Amino acid sequence: MESDRVMVAFGYHGDAFHGSQVQPGIRTVEGSLRLALERLGWWSESCLEISSRTDAGVSVRMNLARIDLPSSVSGSIEEGNLLRAMNNNLPIGMVVWKAREIPQVTRIRHSSSRHYLYRTEVISDWPQEVDEKLFNEACSLIEGHHDFTNLCRLEEKKNPVRTVDECVPWMSSDGRVIGISVKSQAFLWNQVRRIASAVSGAVSGRNTLDDIRSALENPEVPLDLGRSPSDGLMLWAIENEESDGMTDGSMPDTSWFSTPPRDSREHTRWLALARLEMATLLEREWLKRLN
Repeated sequence: MESDRVMVAFGYHGDAFHGSQVQPGIRTVEGSLRLALERLGWWSESCLEISSRTDAGVSVRMNLARIDLPSSVSGSIEEGNLLRAMNNNLPIGMVVWKAREIPQVTRIRHSSSRHYLYRTEVISDWPQEVDEKLFNEACSLIEGHHDFTNLCRLEEKKNPVRTVDECVPWMSSDGRVIGISVKSQAFLWNQVRRIASAVSGAVSGRNTLDDIRSALENPEVPLDLGRSPSDGLMLWAIENEESDGMTDGSMPDTSWFSTPPRDSREHTRWLALARLEMATLLEREWLKRLN
């Protein structure tokens, strides 16, 4: 059967899925996309490929997927109708918000940039008063070409050397440090969560700038600087050769984000509000693009 290649931009709430890859008997991102395509009669073997895989609990504002649709479908259906058809068959917590036809030779996993945001305010030892200079210094250490063995969960036969193009403070719209913004062509497993822990630890006193330097400059010497919780992480955007114009690179309005409380017990309760704010941010972003 002849098919046409379509690229879709989609997002999801991390707490609604048990990771991205198909797993028998549980709801996953890939499994939900496959089920939607099967219900629509659009499924064929190897017709689906996702650009970036995410851990359980990690939310996504923008991921990309390649779908090979039957030519009889892609040639006759408008983008709006395709989005409605997909979204009517996807579970709550997941949305497809953009689609376009792409050349058959397009490799969806060959992205030029991946952009993550991590809200470090959710980390339990996040200080009430943040030393912005120290935070900036910690971020700047991450940038560049490094061996990230100590700042990832290294998979067998994976090259731990990566180039981080940008690691800067994520500032709220009212000028408060709320996290980090990190960009790279490709990331390792748990890399952003471990970077967030190391950078946050520098301003909380859990670790030092020298610890971060040592972790990067001496990868053969094990040094664990922690791993931040998954619910603070969001895949914000992906770019590849065919994604131009699908979304802009602007940062979100966070003027309505609440400030974490000083008391550690109150901070634990505040986490529920922080999760709600992150989820609301995603919904706002998707609604803007669907409307």
